[in-house]
Amino acid sequence: MKTAKQLLIIRHAKSDWNNGLSDFDRPLNKRGKRNAPEMAKRLLEKQIIPDLVISSPANRAITTAGYFAEILNFEKQNIQVEKSIYEAEVIDLMNVINSIENNYKHVALFGHNPGLTNLAYHLCSCNFNNIPTCGIVSIIFPFDNWAMISGSTGYMEFFDYPKNVVA
Repeated sequence: MKTAKQLLIIRHAKSDWNNGLSDFDRPLNKRGKRNAPEMAKRLLEKQIIPDLVISSPANRAITTAGYFAEILNFEKQNIQVEKSIYEAEVIDLMNVINSIENNYKHVALFGHNPGLTNLAYHLCSCNFNNIPTCGIVSIIFPFDNWAMISGSTGYMEFFDYPKNVVA
């Protein structure tokens, strides 16, 4: 029996630009530290808990993933850090997705724009033009094998972001 795969594409929360650090080392700002737990709680309310969390090693991405892990009761030490996600293009992100072990059904991928927005467009029909900071795109695939995922093979289950009014 085939089981669908779910990919949560999650852009890092808002980061601080005024600290003199490199782009890679930028921390979350006050809004980012507020938005990350808020967005994780929205996933929890939908009863969406990833089996695997993969993150860019950049400070703002791994910190965002940590906030989500805490709220979703995912062990922080089990976050898989993937250096190719930082400054990644679609082909790099597809390589990460296609190499996910098939025992994982729900995967959260934390990274950066423009790569993540371009990835969402590559994978499914999207009705937005940008994933804002701490935005989440949930894409469902009708496969039981991550290696089968390619362009236009998924459908967007939902798109949510901090400034989205949730009814």
